[in-house]
Amino acid sequence: MRIIVLGSAAGGGYPQWNCNSEYCRLARNDSTRAFPRTQSSLAVTADGSRYLLLNCSPDLRQQLNQTEPLHPREGLRSSPVKAVVLTNGDVDHIAGLLTMRESEPFSIYASARVHRILTTNSIFNVLNPEYVRRHTIALSAPFRPEDAHGRPLGLEVEAFAVPGKVALFLEDASRGGDFGTEEGDTVGLHVRSPESGASFHYIPGCAGLTDSLRQRLDGSGLLFFDGTLFRDDEMITMGVGKKTGRRMGHISMNGEDGSLAAFRDLCIDRKIFIHINNTNPVLVENSPERKIVEQAGWTVSRDGQVIDL
Repeated sequence: MRIIVLGSAAGGGYPQWNCNSEYCRLARNDSTRAFPRTQSSLAVTADGSRYLLLNCSPDLRQQLNQTEPLHPREGLRSSPVKAVVLTNGDVDHIAGLLTMRESEPFSIYASARVHRILTTNSIFNVLNPEYVRRHTIALSAPFRPEDAHGRPLGLEVEAFAVPGKVALFLEDASRGGDFGTEEGDTVGLHVRSPESGASFHYIPGCAGLTDSLRQRLDGSGLLFFDGTLFRDDEMITMGVGKKTGRRMGHISMNGEDGSLAAFRDLCIDRKIFIHINNTNPVLVENSPERKIVEQAGWTVSRDGQVIDL
């Protein structure tokens, strides 16, 4: 099984188009110290020719064009991308579906909650049902994704609920402090190769570690995990936002209740932060914060990274 990191940044990418912060300026002017990144997504393949996307970012066109294994191979129009699994309904994870509207067959897998976003927003009707098959996935029930013609891709995926928040554009303050969040709004994925037994976990958005989630991840061979913010209030202290990470549905790296502390006692062979916001100082090579996460046994994902399991 091969994993390609198509995008490693959070919503807006890095540098964000309208951001003039120190970190974004650095990414524009000195890519040896701060590598530009597109919005988060992974591509996974069991056979080296047919790929499953985990989330579908607004940067998909750029990601596909700069990733040679995902270039068209057959005839005048084709794509190695055969299916997509969505972990939530955030814009940075579903907007890329609009790039895939060109009458190309593929399958979409998502929870009932996320499918409701796609069906109630008429712009996604550009995904012609004659070509695009939509599948509703049940939580904690492994399935084997197929292409639009029903051919298995050689992978097994299990979606499981994680603490999170309903998509920003669906927040309803009248429904309490969680803004109407329901189970299935945010999920993590366990992806496995039935042939080899190799597997990994992908959780690009998570608000905290529950006991059940800790038990599920303990013993994982590879984990991609939410790395949105280093400090919960960093957007506020930098003067670029008014929300904490907790308010946005993301656990931060640092602090007593951060992910570095939460994972300290778990046995995970390889831990990689993904979905990293443009305000996060770990984006800067050799920054003090980068050294902290590396000393804790984590690495920071980067576009184009390839992992073979």
